[in-house]
Formats: sequence, C-alpha cells, structure tokens
Amino acid sequence: MSTQIPVHNVTPPSNGDDVDLYASREKIYTRAFTGVFRNLRIGGGIVLFLLYFGTVWLDWDGHQAVWWNLPERKFYIFGATFWPQDFILLSGILIVSAFGLFFITVFAGRVWCGYTCPQSVWTWIFMWCEKVTEGDRNQRMKLDKAPMSASKFGRKFAKHGLWLLIGLITALTFVGYFTPIRDLAVAFFTGQADGGSYFWVAVFTLATYGNAGWLREQVCIYMCPYARFQSVMFDKDTLIVSYDPRRGEKRGPRKKDVDYKAQGLGDCIDCTMCVQVCPTGIDIRDGLQIECIGCAACIDACDSVMDKMDYPRGLISYTTEHTLSGQVTHTLRPRLIGYAVVLLVMIGVLTGAFFMRSLVGFDVSKDRMLYRENAEGRIENVYSLKVMNKDQVDHTYVLDASGLPDLKLEGRREIKVPAGDIVTQPVELSVAPDRLPSSTNDITFSLKDIENNGTEVQAKSRFIGPHAR
Repeated sequence: MSTQIPVHNVTPPSNGDDVDLYASREKIYTRAFTGVFRNLRIGGGIVLFLLYFGTVWLDWDGHQAVWWNLPERKFYIFGATFWPQDFILLSGILIVSAFGLFFITVFAGRVWCGYTCPQSVWTWIFMWCEKVTEGDRNQRMKLDKAPMSASKFGRKFAKHGLWLLIGLITALTFVGYFTPIRDLAVAFFTGQADGGSYFWVAVFTLATYGNAGWLREQVCIYMCPYARFQSVMFDKDTLIVSYDPRRGEKRGPRKKDVDYKAQGLGDCIDCTMCVQVCPTGIDIRDGLQIECIGCAACIDACDSVMDKMDYPRGLISYTTEHTLSGQVTHTLRPRLIGYAVVLLVMIGVLTGAFFMRSLVGFDVSKDRMLYRENAEGRIENVYSLKVMNKDQVDHTYVLDASGLPDLKLEGRREIKVPAGDIVTQPVELSVAPDRLPSSTNDITFSLKDIENNGTEVQAKSRFIGPHAR
C-alpha cells in the first residue's frame, strides 16, 4: 500500500491588486545636505580623484609611471616592470583585496560602497552637477513636471553636457593607463589618434554617463554582487546604519517647544529628511535593507534636524544590532580575527613573492632540425635563447651549458640586455659522436648575472644525436 504526501494550497488569497514584477524605475530626487559624514566622503573622494586622474600624468625613469603597455607585454608600476609571467602576483593582489573587503564588511558593513566605490563616487559627482544646473530636490521635481521650454531645455542640456564631459575625462584617463596619456591627449583632440583609442574612449564615456547618470542605484541594487553576499558576512556586532526605534517611536510632527513625551511621541518628527537624502531612495526607519549602501547621508540629515529641535544626536547612527537591543557589542570575534589573520598572511606572502621574484626571465627552445654534423665532425644542435631583463637597469649575463661530457658552446657567451627589454640569441652546442651516451640527452643552460652578485638562473633542454649503433 503506497502512502501519498498530502498537498495543501498555501497560496495567499488575492486582494485584486496585480503585482508588476517589471515595474519601471521611479526616479529618485535627492536633497542637498551637510554633515560630518558628507565631509568625510568629499575628502575621501578628492583623494581618490587625485590618485586616479593624477597618477597617469606622472613620469618615472623616462616613461609613464603607471603604464600597461599591452603591445610590448610590459606593465610599469613606478619602479617595477612586470611581464605576463608575473601575473601570478595579480592573483595575489586580488586575493588580498577580497579578504580586505571581507574584513571591513564584517567590521563596518558596506562602508566601501558608501565612500570609495567608483559607482558611488561618480554618482555623487553627477548628483552635484544635477543640483548646480537644475536646482535642489523640489526645483528638480517641479522642472520635470513642467512643459518643455527654453529654460528647461537649457538646464537639461547643461546637465547632460557636464555628465558627458566628466565621462569623457574619465574615459580618456582610463585609456591613458594603456596608451601614454600625453601622446593620447594631443592625438585625440587633433584627430590623429588610432581608431581603437576613439572606440574605447567612446565606450567608457558612455558607460560612465549611463551608470552614474541614468542607472545609479540600479547598479548597486541589481547589478553589483556585493549587495547579495554582504548579508552572509554580517553579524550582530557589525557596524551598520540604523534607526533607533526605542527612541524614535512613536513618530509624529510637533512644534519645537511642545512636551512631545507627554503626547506619547518619540524623537522622530517624521520629517522624512532621511528618505529625501538617500541615494537609493529607502526609508532607513524600516530596518536594514539590501539597498542601503552605508553612505550615512541619513545620519547627517537626521542629526541636523535633531540639532534644530534641541534633541540629542544619534537617532540614526552607525551602531550594531547588539547595541540597539541593549546588549554588549563584541569588537573582537572569531570571524573578524580569522579574516584579519588570513589577510595579514596573504599580505606577507604577496610581499615576499614580490621581493623574491626573479628579475630575469630565461627561456630555451630547440631548433626544429634534430641535429647536424659540423665541419669538425661533431654532432651539433641549435637553440634559440630568450633573455628577459625585468629590471630598470641594463644587465650583462654570462651563458654556460652542462650535462654532457665534451659539451662545447659555440659563439659568444656574454649577453647584454637593456633595462626592460628582451634579447633573442641563437646558440649552437656540439658533442663528439662517440661521447654521446644516447640519442636524447638532458642538458642545462645557465645564465649568470655578473653585475648582481652572480645571480644565476637555469633552463632545461635536450640534446639530440644519432641512434647508437
């Protein structure tokens, strides 16, 4: 006799309202505000802008200080030159960055999103352009509802012109990290740049214009994966932007000198300033939400209202769930310590790998011809040696070969390689036929740097001869 699992209909009853899963975006009109966290964000943004827009113009040892020279496969970062063979270091940098992000998220929530994420930084700049050209929140709402006029067209044109100008400067700077910026800037505006440069500048201009001008919070909410997995790293001791309902409820408007406590009201006057300044349009009083980027705009706005009402600040603040519930917040906890330990270990490993990396690359490839007999009757093999000088100064190397008795190296032994360059040199090795132990023999090429404490690198290859009779 078979047993069936009972099935029950748990679909909630419909109230007749259809839910649109593909509702169009409602435009967010943010209000201007001032405060401590706004000033902190502006200061951090200035530093980031100086790094991004300024570094590309620096020179170092006759070339651009930071330059990803893709055609020659050379990547300059100030005094160091990296090659494709060094890309394992890039993996280390990405791992360190990931654990750094995990650590700061466990400790202080989404401060990366609110203060240093390029999407947020450029969005704040675009919002400032919007305020300068169209006015503050109420003026922009009124302007959008008004019919098209010469004044409205002029304001809109000025706003989009500023957005495109910032996008163009951003894109030109980005491409300048791959093409020397001084040559690129002159060639670009004189019509002499190559098609690829114009293409990529156009792509990144439109990407900046679209992301910071039109998509804005949609990138943070729907496109950025960080918003999805951040909640996994949060715990009740993580600093988050939160509203204190014990102090704020019951909400309600009131006059400044009224005894609101007697009326059963809390400190929240329900002015909705926290909502009006939020770049993602949420109400922080509804609790922690995935849309919150931790920018603290609501804290600045609420604190300014509390000052006007002569109430203590902190109705909205950086706090923890434990603090809100009256419990003790634990700064040091296993997860945070674990991320810190892994982060420090990875930084140490990456630093060691950087300083211990070889500054010479040495590759040996055998010629397609298996072997030949030279004029002396010796068996001869031809090899192509590629020596890569990763240092910033010229080096002279001495070549040698070993692995077989009577092994003779033909040609010059000294190889001079300029800084950051690659030299390819053919080399012939020969052995008397009667000294060959077999038809295939392992040999070793060694390259010694006579100017760097005799540093030596080696490369393996094979010597081919006739079959033994």
